[in-house]
Order: sequence, then C-alpha cells, then structure tokens
Amino acid sequence: MEAELQALVSQAEAGQDTVSTWPALAEFKATFVGPNGSLTAASKEIGKLPNEQKPVFGKKVNETKQRLEVVFDSIRERIENAELAAKLGPQVDPSLSVSENQQGTEHPLTQVREKIIGIFRKIGFTLVEGPELETEFFCFDALNTPASHPARDMQDTYFLPADFVLKGGGKRGSENFIMRPHTSAVQIRTMTKRKPPVRILSPGRCFRRDTVDATHSANFHQVEGLYVDENVTIRDLKALLDHFVKELFGSDAKTRFRPSFFPFTEPSFEMDVQTSNLRKLSGKWIEIMGCGMVDPNVFSHVGYDADQVSGYAFGMGVERIAMILHGIDDIRHFYQNDLRFLKQFQFA
Repeated sequence: MEAELQALVSQAEAGQDTVSTWPALAEFKATFVGPNGSLTAASKEIGKLPNEQKPVFGKKVNETKQRLEVVFDSIRERIENAELAAKLGPQVDPSLSVSENQQGTEHPLTQVREKIIGIFRKIGFTLVEGPELETEFFCFDALNTPASHPARDMQDTYFLPADFVLKGGGKRGSENFIMRPHTSAVQIRTMTKRKPPVRILSPGRCFRRDTVDATHSANFHQVEGLYVDENVTIRDLKALLDHFVKELFGSDAKTRFRPSFFPFTEPSFEMDVQTSNLRKLSGKWIEIMGCGMVDPNVFSHVGYDADQVSGYAFGMGVERIAMILHGIDDIRHFYQNDLRFLKQFQFA
C-alpha cells in the first residue's frame, strides 16, 4: 500500500507541467483528492486494516496529501506568475530609446493661482498663508460677522465637535473650531501681529457646505488681498484692480463696481470685468470678485486706530478665474484627475 501512495506522488509530479489554467488545476486536484480521487480511495482502505496498522497507514496518507499539496502549490504559483506576466506585457529593454517624451506640468488651478500671485507681487504685495482649521473668532467675530449671520449657520460652515481640542491651538471661551470658509482669517491673524502698513495676499483652500454642481464645490481655492495704511481710498482700490484685470485678461479689460454687502467691508462692491479676449464671453460683463473698504469695526478687533488708518480688501475664487480664462463650464473637471483634461494645460 505504501508503494501505491508513492506512485500517486510520482504521478502528480510527472503531470504537473501539463497544467496551465485554473480549471485544469481544479480537474488535476480532483484526480487525487476529489471525492473520487486516488488518494481519497486509498484513505477509505484504512477501515479495512487491523487496528494496529491503522495509525501507521493513516500517517502515510497524511504525508502523501502534504506532498501533493506541495505539487498543487507549485502549479498555482506558476499560473499566477503567467497571468501577471501577461498583464505586464513584454519585458522592457532599458537600453532602448524612449518612444515618447511625456513631461508633467502644474495643475491648471496652480497655474492660475501663481499667475494671480505674480501680478500682485510685482506691485508690492507679500504672500501670507494660514491654517485651514480655524476658530470662529478669526473667521467670523473679528471680521464683523455677528452670531446671527447666515454664514455661521451649520448649513453653510463645517463645524468641528464642541469638545474638539487642537494641540497648540487656543480658542476664546466657547467658540468652535471650523474649517475656514474663506482666507480672510489670514488677514486678521496678520493684522494682530503687524502694525500698518500692511500689504498682503492670502491664497489658500477653503471649505463650505455647498451642494456640488457645475459651479459649486465644497472644497475650493481663494486669493484674498489686504492693504492698510494712512489715507487709503476707494480710488486706490479701483486703480489696483484695473491694473490687475489688464494684466490678467488683456490691455482692453475694463472694470465696474456694483454695490453689495460684506460684513467686513463698508462700502462693499461686486466687481465685474469686460474684455474682448474671452471667446463667447467677450464683450460681456462678468462678475469675478468681491471687494471694499475695510470696516472700522474690523480694525477695533486687531488693535488698529480707525481714525489713523484705512484700508481695502478684495477676494476672488481661483476656480472661477480659471473657468473664465479657459472657457471651462464645469468646476468638477478640476478635481477628476482626467489626463485628457489636464494635458490641455501643459506648458509650451
């Protein structure tokens, strides 16, 4: 009987090279260990043996089964390696010349962000960044946004749990930590640390509970500017933004201010631009940003004397500017990582 068990192992080892697919492996295994397999039949013979021979023969059967499993595992590994090789394709010859020179590039939003920053840097604005996780004071209280303002509603702002504790980050009283809905908080942080004059640009990512559609995203990017000094007027603000749109959209670009409302500026404006370089939008007035003169109440929160200084602030969405510049009609394209879309913005 022991010779028969050895013959089964020899048979399996001899036939393993003929097995190259998963169905063939299943059939091959069944020949030996299936319900009607050779080893299964041999195992049934144990009951016919004298009691003193059963343990010895049972041990031999188990050893045979283990040796067969080694054969089966070898076949499995060979099939898996063959499948992997088929997926990888022909082996690469590193000595061959490159068939296509693919060069990466910056994301279109990064390109537009850097273009905006570059325009303002040339005229004296410095770049300042701040945390994306903020407190209500820096995002709302110091910006003259009262507790009853809709922007502080749970439906518009991402609030963290009331018991959330940020290591190294303090909060005032019972205020909450939030994901910043704008980068204006950076302006407050800067003014609490610096004395006028202040001329800064604060780009960054923001978060709001917007329903995602073609023009809205819960995650977006802003660039905001602030200038505080003595005798700063609306005239200065208008001159600055006229220069900005001409640099960004072309020399024939025009701007207009429309009265609006923001808690942290008074007066406040929406600014539109008109230019002939925007394809189907050429010649149309397009809203691109909000702006205004800094409200004196904001200065009181940062220790500035509103009788001695004045200032202006402005802010724009990077996605909106990019969509206008490139004629993109759906903001979601920026976040889908589709190479067919991104390759259109490779540097020349």
